[in-house]
Amino acid sequence: VQLVESGGVLVHPGGSLRLSCAASGIIFSIYSIRWYRQFPGKERELVATFAAGGTTDYAVAVKGRSTISRDNAKNTVYLQMNSLKPEDTAVYYCNAHWNRFPYDYWGQGTPVTVSS
Repeated sequence: VQLVESGGVLVHPGGSLRLSCAASGIIFSIYSIRWYRQFPGKERELVATFAAGGTTDYAVAVKGRSTISRDNAKNTVYLQMNSLKPEDTAVYYCNAHWNRFPYDYWGQGTPVTVSS
């Protein structure tokens, strides 16, 4: 099983980016896919969820300026982030969760830096 994130870049405040998470080795459509982020010295925090059933959810910190989407045909989930702020600077991780499986799968992370 592999989850591979991409799209992390250096972007100016107010800018946008799109993160991608490509999965292999799982029946992608049955997994809920989540984006987490981790600040230095902090625990990972949940950013957005695209559930297997089709619902989406966002952390308060990114709600209204982020959109999570998924393409089951491509086994890929995207996170579009707009109006980026310096406090969005973090390493972003993709997570695959199936409630009938005892543990989750994680990607290696992709760094996002928001700075002028």
